[in-house]
Amino acid sequence: MTRKVLIYPDKRLLTKTETVTEITPEILMIVDELFAIMYKEDGVGLAANQVGILKRILVMDTVGNGKNPLCLINPEIVSREGEAVGAEGCLSFPGIYLEIKRSERVVVKALNQKGETFELKADGLLARCVQHEMDHLDGKVFVDKLSPLKRDRALAKMAKYLREQERC
Repeated sequence: MTRKVLIYPDKRLLTKTETVTEITPEILMIVDELFAIMYKEDGVGLAANQVGILKRILVMDTVGNGKNPLCLINPEIVSREGEAVGAEGCLSFPGIYLEIKRSERVVVKALNQKGETFELKADGLLARCVQHEMDHLDGKVFVDKLSPLKRDRALAKMAKYLREQERC
């Protein structure tokens, strides 16, 4: 495994991903690699562009330890309900946790690794995670959901983190 999670402000994080047109062995290898990276980094979700692959693929496991792995290829939200504010972190923003407003419940249509269409009904952490990762696929990051003042504060923390990493 040679890919690493990209750190903001890498431009690939701000790039809209391309639709997967066919489930090929290469796509299945990408899915396996995404799961491996997500588990290695102790994440609950990972979008393909977070590792530099500009395809509409995301993986999640909100339970952890491989107990509930989910792969969504070409996901799209078909319905939303309610609003909820909750803490979110992001592997591309190490050490930064923010209170973000999202839909409380979502229904998502996607393809699985066999190319079969399925619907995922999600609430709680699963709904938050799928919306966060789908934002990545659209070239959006969670600081985009903040007020300008809170966004500036979060980006200042990120800049400090990057300076500290350069010293190491």
